[in-house]
This record gives sequence, structure tokens and C-alpha cells, in this order.
Amino acid sequence: MLRLDPGEGRIRTARSFRVWEGGGEYNVVRGLRRTFGHRTAIATALVDNEVGRLVEDLVLTGGVDTSLVRWVPFDGVGREARNGLNFTERGFGLRGAVGVSDRGHTAASQLRPGDVDAEHLFGELGVRWLHTGGVFAALSESARATALEFVRAARRHGTVVSYDLNYRPSLWRALRERPAELEAAWAANREIVREVDVLLGHEGHLAAVLGFEAASAGDGPHELGPAELTGKFERLAGEFPRLAVVATTRRTVRSATRNDWGGVAWSPATGLLRSVFREDVEVLDRIGGGDSFASGLVHGLLRGEDLATALEYGAAHGALAMTTPGDATMATEAEVLALAAGGRSGVDR
Repeated sequence: MLRLDPGEGRIRTARSFRVWEGGGEYNVVRGLRRTFGHRTAIATALVDNEVGRLVEDLVLTGGVDTSLVRWVPFDGVGREARNGLNFTERGFGLRGAVGVSDRGHTAASQLRPGDVDAEHLFGELGVRWLHTGGVFAALSESARATALEFVRAARRHGTVVSYDLNYRPSLWRALRERPAELEAAWAANREIVREVDVLLGHEGHLAAVLGFEAASAGDGPHELGPAELTGKFERLAGEFPRLAVVATTRRTVRSATRNDWGGVAWSPATGLLRSVFREDVEVLDRIGGGDSFASGLVHGLLRGEDLATALEYGAAHGALAMTTPGDATMATEAEVLALAAGGRSGVDR
């Protein structure tokens, strides 16, 4: 989708916006391509008009392959299908970040099973890793069915699957007013997670996305301690036995521009692992920090690193991503590796 950013100002008083591409699933593969050098592509749908082509141009700048994009004809109005927009304030100090999604009737939300040839991707091209998540799955019933088709096809061909819960209350608001549809959405997400190897997302979002246990908002000192977190992850693995890794960021918000930041990961072999926890990190734009955490973790695992090392890559990459504007990371691999190894900020001459 297209992100419209008022910079240091407010959406409600803006007279100009800077545009970026963005999306919970896209940001991960963009980081894998731009920061870590992996070949990546995005499977999605865009309306074939000037806005859609702007999104394509931004994606191409990020180095992500667009050959799998399904282009939907423009009806001249956007009544049948349109391109998603996301207005996002960065926040500052006591004023938190604000996001306003404008995603109704988007081309991506109307994707259906069979629109993209999953068997070709996983069976013939040999895609090594599939990443999807709760933002796409929250858009519509057909989006959830498409995600389920993809993860099942990936599983059949031995492709590793990761899924980020990425709970967004605004995307679930309408479902919460329709209990039968909410139960169906929970059931669909549980079916998706049954095919997943690596699950990401705040532990408090498990209830909101999967429909069990109590939810918590995250971002605060109330987060679970190591023993409670280990117990929750073990119960989760018991419910979804394919899970090999569960990982989440750990963030304490002091203000919109000062956060404590780190990450944890769990696997049956390692138990609970904790990254370096960086206190009082200065934040320019927090949006995309979790996605960059995911791409750093995935990069480490793709490279064959142990989980503890991959976790440090994720925590370092997420921290660096929040020092620049926009959803997408601007960090280099060298910067990520240096920070993960204990590097400090300073002048590089």
C-alpha cells in the first residue's frame, strides 16, 4: 500500500505528505533484499492506475521483484477495486504515533485462491521462504483463504513459512461487531498457524488473532516475565506442533521518541533466549521496527546461524530501522552486524 507521511506534523493539519511504500508483509522482504541481499518478490494485487504504478515504482526502488503482482483494471472510480492507503504520524514525545488505514475494497483484499500460482512458486521455482501475516489475513475472508492456500502449498514443497500476527485493532474492529464472522476469522488464522514454522508477534496479540488466552496491549512494563513467557510459548507449541521458533520484540515506551527495545525467541531446543536489551533508544519513526526485527531474524536463520545469533540480528536491525523515516529499513548489513556485535553510534570517517 501507499503510506502518506506528514513528517513532523499531524495528519489533520497537513498540507503536504511524503510518500513511501509499506505493508507488514512487504517490509520484511524489502529488508531481506535491501539490507541483506536476498532475492525476494511480493505476491499481491494492485489496481492499474497512476497510484498503483507509483507503489510499483517504490517497490522496484527497494529491489523487490514485482513480477508476481496481479494488476487489476481500473474502473475509473475505484468502486470495484482500489489501492490501499495508510496515513501515518510518527509521533513525538508525549504524542504517540497514529495510523489511519484506508483499505476498503482494495485489490489486495480481493485476492482469491488461484489468483497467484502457488504450485509454480514452491514446486517449480523452489522458493526457500514464505512470509505472510495477520495484516493481510485481516483484510477479508478471501485474503485469509489465499494465505491458507499459500502456506499449505509451501508446506507441501518444504518451504519454510513465517507468520507475523501483526494485530491491528482497526482492521479487526468490524469483525468484533459480528461474532460469527469473528469466530470464522479466528478459525482461519488457527488453520494458517498450523502450517507455520516461525511465528512472530507480541504475546498479547495471541488472543486477538487466534482467539484464545487473554490479550494485552504490549509496549509496557506489564509484559510477561521469562517464566510466564516460556510457559505461554510452550503451550502455543503444544497447540501448533509444527512451530519451530516463536519470537517477539520487547518494547517499553518511555515516550514516542524514546523506547527500551529488544527481542526474545523460543524453540524447543533452546528454550527462551533474550537479545541485548537496549535502554532509552531514540526513535525517529517506530513504524516498521517489528518488521525489520523479523527480516533480521529470518536472515540469520536463512544463513544457517543459531537462533541466538539470528535473534541479535533481528533486534539490531529493528533498532536501526527506527532511526530513519518510513516503514522500510535504510540500514546496511554492515551496520546491523556491527550493532549486533556490540557496536556503538559514532562518526564513521
